[in-house]
Amino acid sequence: MRQALVNENADLVSQNDKYIMRMTGDETLGKAELDNFIDPESCYPVIATTSKLLSTGVDVQTCRLIVLDQRIQSLSAFKQIIGRGTRIQEDYGKFYFTIIDFKKATELFADPDFDGDPVQVYEPTLVDPPIPPEEPPDDGGTIVDPEPPTGRVKYVVDDVEVSVVAERVQYYGKDGKLITESLKDFTRKNVLKEYDSLDSFLRSWSRAEKKQAIIEELNEQGALLDALAEDVGRNYDPFDLVCHVAFDQPPLTRRERANNVRKRDYFAKYGEKARAVLDALLDKYADAGIEQIEDLGILKVQPIDRFGTPLEIVRLFGGREKYLAALKELESQIYAAA
Repeated sequence: MRQALVNENADLVSQNDKYIMRMTGDETLGKAELDNFIDPESCYPVIATTSKLLSTGVDVQTCRLIVLDQRIQSLSAFKQIIGRGTRIQEDYGKFYFTIIDFKKATELFADPDFDGDPVQVYEPTLVDPPIPPEEPPDDGGTIVDPEPPTGRVKYVVDDVEVSVVAERVQYYGKDGKLITESLKDFTRKNVLKEYDSLDSFLRSWSRAEKKQAIIEELNEQGALLDALAEDVGRNYDPFDLVCHVAFDQPPLTRRERANNVRKRDYFAKYGEKARAVLDALLDKYADAGIEQIEDLGILKVQPIDRFGTPLEIVRLFGGREKYLAALKELESQIYAAA
């Protein structure tokens, strides 16, 4: 992504090679520029391409543009990402920001309580300008019947009634070839290439320092977990998606797993404030998934930040190592058999 942007902005990059920076957990050079990207006084970097490094706990006060190019499976994660742009900074003329969305996350997570109803909905075609007209068009476009029948949905396009007879979704594998089998069969085949049995998968999952590493590995193998979540259910953890699709295990939602942990009275051995932190982390897991709570940046996010700074929170457990050990045990409880 960064290289593509560099190619399109060669003149600006030639003035300063930090104009566009890749900022991810494994990119030392990019991470070193994070403070400069956040600082309103700093001229560079101007554009940051990232995966999840800027999703939580980073205050980018003058961020004016957020581009979404990945599937987002939770409203909480969506709000955290969008939150990077919602800051107002009057001293620098920052009163609004723009979202460019390639994965329709804004459509999936429309929440009037969060951002109100849309002032205008504009969906340009390939020949339309990207900027909407001053007034919404009075006719044309696509209008959905406000009270569709319980069976087939009726649409009206330019006064002509049309119906969707069938829908077919196709995917491209990591080799760029079109997948011609069902998504579940394709996922099962790719998972079994890496894990030949349920026990093999469970061992790798339990031993992983971070579950995110297993998730990324499965995606690299072509498991298409994001697409699978849309097919099976967005409330399921990648762990349950794999166990269900590849090994025919009954899945549990993240909320069900969190409730099972609470039933075991697992928190009792911790102090009152430490228990409250773990309970809040469990809520974050139920809402957003295991990847969120594995990131120490989660300690800067509401409502967990009410317990103090990240340093003060880890001290509730006796220090960083003991906090990480408690988090590891929490994960073990989450994935323990019901």
